[in-house]
Amino acid sequence: MFRLFFDMQKTLIAGLSALVAGALVSGCGKSEDGGSERSYAFLTNGVASFWDICKVGAETAGKDLGVEVSVLMPDGVVQQNQMLEDVVIRGVEGIAISPIDAENQVSAINEAAAKTRLITADSDAPKSDRMFYLGMDNYEAGRMCGQLVKEALPDGGSVMIFMGRLEQDNAKGRRQGLIDELLDRDPDPTRFDPPGQVPKEGKYEILGTLTDQFDRVRGKQNVDDTLSAHPDLGCAVGLFVFNPPLILESLKSAGKLGQVKVVGFDEADETLQGIIDGHVYGTLVQNPYEYGYQSIKVLDALAKGDDSVIPENGFISVPARMIRKDNVEEFWADLNQKLGK
Repeated sequence: MFRLFFDMQKTLIAGLSALVAGALVSGCGKSEDGGSERSYAFLTNGVASFWDICKVGAETAGKDLGVEVSVLMPDGVVQQNQMLEDVVIRGVEGIAISPIDAENQVSAINEAAAKTRLITADSDAPKSDRMFYLGMDNYEAGRMCGQLVKEALPDGGSVMIFMGRLEQDNAKGRRQGLIDELLDRDPDPTRFDPPGQVPKEGKYEILGTLTDQFDRVRGKQNVDDTLSAHPDLGCAVGLFVFNPPLILESLKSAGKLGQVKVVGFDEADETLQGIIDGHVYGTLVQNPYEYGYQSIKVLDALAKGDDSVIPENGFISVPARMIRKDNVEEFWADLNQKLGK
């Protein structure tokens, strides 16, 4: 009798556990309107504070829409391709990706795009089968960055460009826009000046472009070497989120804070504090929070059959902004509010 009671109790507990587990699974990732479970993935092009902001935006969209969101941060193109393959196998409803090497990732992106909805965000892969690109016009943003350099160095001078990598579509665009603006050229997004072969035109001399492949030690060394080779450097420009902080670190070690003008890209805390302290003239910011939020929002709309979100020109613009001393504190306060700080 006791044995029978024990077996019945085990069966009852197992049944209740199954019901609870089923309820948890069915509730996770469900839309607020009771739709089927949907999941999405956002693949960044690296690990940086910029992407931490994007992650908050994407996850906030997931909560607002009642869907599951995964934000994956690779440390290189091989890992990004593997992540892309993995999320496709997992059966996500849509993917947003910032390609690391667009030219050489067309095949991998096309394979994923053939099996699920895929858009590019932050950096484009225009030769791929992606549905559209969401982000800013990086060439125009580069020209805006060039305008900041002109303001910081109105009488002209030497400029060195520091950046993570040049393989990315966005990196090429912003670098070329910066160069064309400084040399007062007519706009031409298809132009490309090879690193180390940029001519001097007018009052600005571009000494070169140094990349670090996301290696912070190498990035700082690039600045150290430049300061040694060019003691009269006029302006250091950092085109990736971590470059301006590395520039500041190097300038501080060399006792040259305030002597060399600094213009940055993105909104690292050190860069924003540098503007407040007067060590950075300004920075050109994107909107990584909206990159994350809007990417998940449009992918979810597509999953629901709303094709009206597809832009006719293949581009959803999230405009860039210039941040200087007059608006940095307002910008930073708004950013911290979004991040829950």
